[in-house]
Amino acid sequence: GIIPDGNRRWAQGQGMEKEDGYDRGISPGMSLYRICRQLGIEEMSFYGFTVDNTKRPSKQRMAFTEACVKAVEELSREDAELLVLGNTDSAMFPETLRPYTERHTFGAGGMKINFLVNYSWEWDLGLKNGTVGPALKTRDVSRIDLVIRWGGRRRLSGFLPVQSVYSDIYVIDDYWPDFKPDHVRQALSWYAKQDITLGG
Repeated sequence: GIIPDGNRRWAQGQGMEKEDGYDRGISPGMSLYRICRQLGIEEMSFYGFTVDNTKRPSKQRMAFTEACVKAVEELSREDAELLVLGNTDSAMFPETLRPYTERHTFGAGGMKINFLVNYSWEWDLGLKNGTVGPALKTRDVSRIDLVIRWGGRRRLSGFLPVQSVYSDIYVIDDYWPDFKPDHVRQALSWYAKQDITLGG
């Protein structure tokens, strides 16, 4: 599970506008994907943007939406089994990504990539008036062993609550645009030392 946070704070630190940080997250995402593919990771889930994120100023909303579209289009040119998940009934869901809301195999396939766009946990659970819906919207996403979050925040921010219920969480203080390959190696090395019991 990947939570690529800190784009706005990174941009501000560079003397840029907040919305300028989102586009800088595409290259790190592709680097991370290729590293994980080489390591034999079978499935990854990326946090794109949430329903709550769409409450931000329109310039930011347009910038992170465009960045997510670019990221998905780049992933579709790689070896991946790609699926975009999010509330397609909302006007905030980019129409360009609608064809990706059914899993498709690109290239030689091999790694499942789940990309969350206009996602919310309430939508996922089908929550209406306090009642849970009949089926989990993200039922095609596997249980998540490890969540890595960039940007220093110690929270899941609604990220796939069912699949991450027993996830170990590794937090990287560096902002997402400052991604380094060592971040992945450090996270996996840390995870390998954990006592994985799944509650047992």
